[in-house]
Amino acid sequence: MKTIFIMLCCGAGISSGMLATKTRNAARKKELSVTVEARSESEVTEYFSVIDILFLGPHYASQQEEFQKHADIYNIPVIVVPQNIYGKLDGEALLELAIATLNK
Repeated sequence: MKTIFIMLCCGAGISSGMLATKTRNAARKKELSVTVEARSESEVTEYFSVIDILFLGPHYASQQEEFQKHADIYNIPVIVVPQNIYGKLDGEALLELAIATLNK
């Protein structure tokens, strides 16, 4: 299985950084090859050529369509992290959502 590259788009990066760490830990426990990074809004598009999926923090929901326009060129799904996952910093649930989305 190839490495899955998950990108989280964040503002200050504190919550998203913790969610990225928890998602990496969940992947390690499941022995999956996953790279997870949290980057600021201004950096995200630089990674479109290498990422598999982009998650937006709930506070970026209004910008999902704009991100998706740019991501469509690379066939990258852009998903707003559900509040229940983001609020709990549930890395396992985010990993499951990423895998389910990519397997569609």
